[in-house]
Amino acid sequence: MMHIISDETIDYVGILAKLELSKEEKARAKKDMGEMLDYIDRLNELDTTNIEPMTHIFPVENVFREDISSEKDGSRETLANAPESKDGGFLVPKTIV
Repeated sequence: MMHIISDETIDYVGILAKLELSKEEKARAKKDMGEMLDYIDRLNELDTTNIEPMTHIFPVENVFREDISSEKDGSRETLANAPESKDGGFLVPKTIV
């Protein structure tokens, strides 16, 4: 089935996409959109009854480590790298005068 895209549809899509299209660009966009819709119709003809939907093309595994609670938070080591520290935090120069 050949999908025919109207000029109004192309104008509306152009407004939504905030595009200003020339007449040639509108004609090309109409042709491309029609071809895309035709291709989608062809895909809808495929029998997918026994096909399981997928979210990723590769198997997804949890790559994060387990949360391990500890009393050591590393703040002392972090502050040891600071040029200056005060009251358990970084001391930085004043930036607003």
